[in-house]
Amino acid sequence: QVQVVEFGGGLVQAGGSQRLSCAASGSMFSIYAMQWYRQAPGKQRELVASITSGGSTNYADSVKGRFTISRDNVKNTVYLQMNSLKPEDTAVYYCNTAQGVKIGYWGQGTQVTVSS
Repeated sequence: QVQVVEFGGGLVQAGGSQRLSCAASGSMFSIYAMQWYRQAPGKQRELVASITSGGSTNYADSVKGRFTISRDNVKNTVYLQMNSLKPEDTAVYYCNTAQGVKIGYWGQGTQVTVSS
């Protein structure tokens, strides 16, 4: 199981940008599709973006055109560049693999707060 540590969150004004990072353990990182999720207070966790081992990406409609997921297989890191942030983007952001989601493994997440 890939272990992950998310960081880079913080307080940002609406319209601003933030880049999240997710450092993953394991020599097999490059073969895993990676995903970013978020959970806002009182809401269910939702899938925000995903990237395959080959670099293909997918996004939730709510972030399409504003967020960009990328990965660096040398550094075992996946990123989430967030632009044009909105107050509704406020949430704890998590990265994970599909396998991690299946077995209920989650990192500690990183809090992003967007002020209006």
